[in-house]
Amino acid sequence: MINRSNQLLPQRILTWFIALVWLANGLFCKVLGLVPRHEQIVARILLPAYSHSFTVLIGISEILMAIWILSSFKTKLNAIVQIVIVATMNTIEFILAPDLLLWGKFNSLFAFIFILVVFINGFYFSKK
Repeated sequence: MINRSNQLLPQRILTWFIALVWLANGLFCKVLGLVPRHEQIVARILLPAYSHSFTVLIGISEILMAIWILSSFKTKLNAIVQIVIVATMNTIEFILAPDLLLWGKFNSLFAFIFILVVFINGFYFSKK
């Protein structure tokens, strides 16, 4: 069971916001395929023949990340993993598929802001 009684309200809000970002991108955009642009990006970066399967696997991984975030298990490690994944993913997309990104190369700005939110939640608010 998740013990949220010792968390501050801003931390709970940030934790749910971050988890919802991963869940929405994983479930709706990738697993359910509601945003075809995600599969196009995967096709450009990885093998086009397997882009659907890779996209679904990435989506499942993102759903698992949301669950990990909400579990509060090893929050600092979780924050580090998120930061590395978001930074790596966005760097690769910035170089190989900027035309497919929602905001083009400005996506990196939103990724940076998301990384800051994850850092603040994982290290500033976290007492573990």
